[in-house]
Amino acid sequence: MNWRFFFLLLLLAGCAGAAPTLEPRRPFPQHVVYPGQQIRPSRSQGQLDADVLAYYHVWKERYLVEAGRDAAGRPLYRVILSLKKPEKTVSEGMGYGMMIVAYLAGADPAARELFDGLYRYVRAHPSDIDPRLMGWIQPPDGSGNDSAFDGDADIAYALLLADRQWGSLGEVDYAAAARERLAAIAASTTGPDSRLPLLGDWVDPQGSRYNQYTPRVSDFMPAHFRAFGDFSGDPLWGAVNAAIESAVAGLEDDYSPATGLMPDFAEPQSTGFPLRPADPDFLEGPHDGDYYYNAGRYPWRAGTAVLLYGDAFWRERMAKLSHWAEQASGGDPLRLSAGYHLDGTPIAGQDYFTTFFAAPLATAAMTQPDQQAWLDALYEVVHDRHEDYYEDSVTLLNLLLISNNYWAP
Repeated sequence: MNWRFFFLLLLLAGCAGAAPTLEPRRPFPQHVVYPGQQIRPSRSQGQLDADVLAYYHVWKERYLVEAGRDAAGRPLYRVILSLKKPEKTVSEGMGYGMMIVAYLAGADPAARELFDGLYRYVRAHPSDIDPRLMGWIQPPDGSGNDSAFDGDADIAYALLLADRQWGSLGEVDYAAAARERLAAIAASTTGPDSRLPLLGDWVDPQGSRYNQYTPRVSDFMPAHFRAFGDFSGDPLWGAVNAAIESAVAGLEDDYSPATGLMPDFAEPQSTGFPLRPADPDFLEGPHDGDYYYNAGRYPWRAGTAVLLYGDAFWRERMAKLSHWAEQASGGDPLRLSAGYHLDGTPIAGQDYFTTFFAAPLATAAMTQPDQQAWLDALYEVVHDRHEDYYEDSVTLLNLLLISNNYWAP
């Protein structure tokens, strides 16, 4: 062996990212000390780890499937859209799946094979508009093969996790792949003036109905954007974080001062900032301006920035929202409705419990020192309850946070 060449490769790997390794550098469990954590569930660390592993095994068995082979005979994997539509896959699910298996490396010896197979599937299904991004639904549903912001942002974040976990000198150069996707997100799905996330690469930033001031609020991912800036050195991501803070502060002040709830989608009040909740049927349905099945992810996304980075702005947001949720439910998570108007009124016909809304609220509760009983109650009703792909994927990612096994790349 040419040892000089070998050490040169190691040096280059150190410049590009983590040194290459067959074994995970941050195997599960990690037991991360979060700068912004105030409380944790009243269970032992071993119990929390075991709960995550048990949940992961069910998630993997139900939703992670092989999706053929590439030209070189290597397997592709995908995450199914739902148990009722197993033939469908969305980019959002691919991002969730890639993050999950990267975090579970070490506990699952197949994690790297699964991660690479998921990424092969992503690459095999590009958007027709910006092929560096993924087409949001596969097979395409006839509405256009274009991207969705959240799927690609989670895929980029997962690639950063993979670079830290395994290095970037294997089959996939994770660091280079992350740089390419971040460049595409910046160019094709970030408002050139607003610095807000676009709904996808299909949006004209200057469009009349959908534009750079019509975001999906659950696409506000402050911890992701912090990691993207740390990795790339691009000041854009600091500007994106400043823009989403401005948007959230305006929405809360004007529309949810007592609850801290956010709408699924927002529109400009006139042009540009400030924003208002979207009109009914703006994009997906009659509850587009309510705290519904997109915005339910908001406490997870914002709470992550508090836990991982101790962010004071998002801590204040989570304090209001988390205390409202505890009070509105009387401290009983099973009384949480599956959707609310921004004033805290439950949406009619949504008076049922789902882990989708409860698990992110558990993450938010971890940021508040006076909500131990509320956190424990939330944990008890989510840690072993399974529903479908969307609810279970969001719940599992929150369980990783709640168990102190979610780390920043």
